[in-house]
Amino acid sequence: MARTRANDFEEKQHSLLLDAARVFATQGMEKASMSQIASAAGVSKSLLYHYYPSKDALIFEIVHSHLEELDQALTDADDPSLPAEERLEKLVRTVIEAYRGADDQHKVQLNASQALSAEQRAEIVKVERRVVKRFSSTLREIHPILDDPDRPLLMPVTMSLFGMMNWVYMWFKEDGPISREDYARLATVLILEGVKAVR
Repeated sequence: MARTRANDFEEKQHSLLLDAARVFATQGMEKASMSQIASAAGVSKSLLYHYYPSKDALIFEIVHSHLEELDQALTDADDPSLPAEERLEKLVRTVIEAYRGADDQHKVQLNASQALSAEQRAEIVKVERRVVKRFSSTLREIHPILDDPDRPLLMPVTMSLFGMMNWVYMWFKEDGPISREDYARLATVLILEGVKAVR
């Protein structure tokens, strides 16, 4: 007979994801074991398996929930009534802010591909494409020429922006000389002004 869910199931599940992300981020996908994760989370191995039946299921949930939260934050923040340049900066700021305190989940996302099945990767890609499309659509609105089929620059420019956002965790310090808002403005300006030089 299957266990019924406890009232605090979602809270415990979220806590397990954070602990697991920390272990995966420090140990790596291959080296980290379910036993290590259970120990880090302060739960029994059987309880961990109750929530997540396999290591790949756990990795998938870390990445998927991280991306879904990011996608929802962007949906909530996006304001089509803003001038496109301001809209883009707000979206960039939302991503940089969403990454606050999520370095472990972000590291897992960037390194999880080989640990996931084709079906799991396909689910991740669906969310990633929604996130990327929001940015590429805004960039297209600002510079329609980027979508010129004879010189397709829209995706290279969009992914260059994601490169600046996705690797910020490697160097950014919360108590450093630049704030997240300042960096969001800087990254936006670099993209928008840089595009003018390469067109």
